[in-house]
Amino acid sequence: MNVSNAVVHVLRGPVVESKHNGHIAVVDWQGRLLAHLGQYTHLTFARSTAKPLQSIPVVESGAAARTGMTQPEIALMCASHSGEPDHTEAARSILAKSGLTPDSLSCGVHEPWHRPTAEAMRLRGEKPTALHNNCSGKHAGMLALAACRGDSVAGYIRPEHPVQRRMRETVADMCGLSSEELAVGIDGCGVPVFGMPLWRLAYAFARLGRPDSLGPTRAEAAAAIVAAIRAYPRYIAGTGRFDTQLIEATRGRIVGKMGAEGVFALTVPDLGIGVAVKIEDGAERALYPTVVETLFQLGLLDEAEQKRLQSFRTPANTNWQGMQVGGLLPVFQLHRQE
Repeated sequence: MNVSNAVVHVLRGPVVESKHNGHIAVVDWQGRLLAHLGQYTHLTFARSTAKPLQSIPVVESGAAARTGMTQPEIALMCASHSGEPDHTEAARSILAKSGLTPDSLSCGVHEPWHRPTAEAMRLRGEKPTALHNNCSGKHAGMLALAACRGDSVAGYIRPEHPVQRRMRETVADMCGLSSEELAVGIDGCGVPVFGMPLWRLAYAFARLGRPDSLGPTRAEAAAAIVAAIRAYPRYIAGTGRFDTQLIEATRGRIVGKMGAEGVFALTVPDLGIGVAVKIEDGAERALYPTVVETLFQLGLLDEAEQKRLQSFRTPANTNWQGMQVGGLLPVFQLHRQE
């Protein structure tokens, strides 16, 4: 194993019980590599980190404005939300404003990630619906785009559907690639998911936060999306979730989004910087320590922010009795570009 890209050690007592490797790319809005770890060209599916990018067509097309989407609803389009009541109501509202119902959603059904919400539903004998799917906001936005463009809402998740073609073109363009250069798979919620070199994902997020190089309509859409997430970070994830707490702790100075299989991407709009992280084995437990340590090494967190995010940087490893038996420890050092 190549230990040069080890990112997190898992300790039990004084012993390193497990190790996680990863890749990190730090890029500015002009595409310059600022720092990295491992292979910054590592090919990865963006997974749910792509959601803010996939929301761009909904906003720049005018669909969001024509349907009267609020800032919380725009933020929810970018979310892997926890299925809390305000999340599901926002998804329902997006659909209603397009003359649609939750029956139009093709994202599938799972219980809310927010455990108290899921437990309360079970006590009431209430079954989850597609609104509780963490991707329902994204799917509601896709349906809104289809309805406003006059496209069929049926089959909106298929790769050949006009909505999905537009999503692919937009994500590719934000990464500085052609559509044909993206790897394409199917995500957990059924829509196409796109793969690109890690530094290209960081570049896309740098441009999302500092859209100076984009056309005026796209730049305005990117700014609106970032503003919505900054103003309503609860809607990007939910109670206790890292994405929400990162935005809250930095007062919107840093906006980030997680993705399944150990992917995270963030933008620092004021500096025009994007960061993308991929944990090789997909472990979420190693993801947030890596992200916070990266921000710490880049000097992007002040003392109060470091303190607030410390539990994510070095989380405790506890047993079933609640006793701390170890912890997770970041072990890497970023390589700075000259």
